[in-house]
Amino acid sequence: MAHLAWSEALELGLDVMDDTHREFVDLLARCEAAPDAGLPAAWDALIAHTDDHFGREDAWMAATGFASVNCHTTQHRVVLEVMREGSRLGREGQLAPIRQMVHELGLWFPQHAQTMDAALALHLRSAGMDLHTGQVALPAALPAQAISGCGGASCG
Repeated sequence: MAHLAWSEALELGLDVMDDTHREFVDLLARCEAAPDAGLPAAWDALIAHTDDHFGREDAWMAATGFASVNCHTTQHRVVLEVMREGSRLGREGQLAPIRQMVHELGLWFPQHAQTMDAALALHLRSAGMDLHTGQVALPAALPAQAISGCGGASCG
């Protein structure tokens, strides 16, 4: 049974984000269920998805007034760096670190989605951003100064 399962608690109300997050959860479950021989390929598929997933969120933040050094983007960068290190270890035959990362990602992701991604979703909705086209319908709603925190009330 998957450690993390998709649930309504992870929904943010933006189809593009929710579909991407659902795919992340599915790929994470595939890693968790993968036999040792299939784990490196499943892990690399999760990394490829996560690179694209985080890249889109980072682009949306950049387009709508987040500073390039905001904590949300920084967290994306760090998580991907650790995941890539896991891939390197997996190529060397060390699968235990990947299995531990799968477990840790299952704990980390709901917190990330329900805080940083939820704040981003609210920000994107307030600016009227179309996630399919990248168009901002309400540019006057964008911040006058770049957001350097995560975009939520709990960080600066």
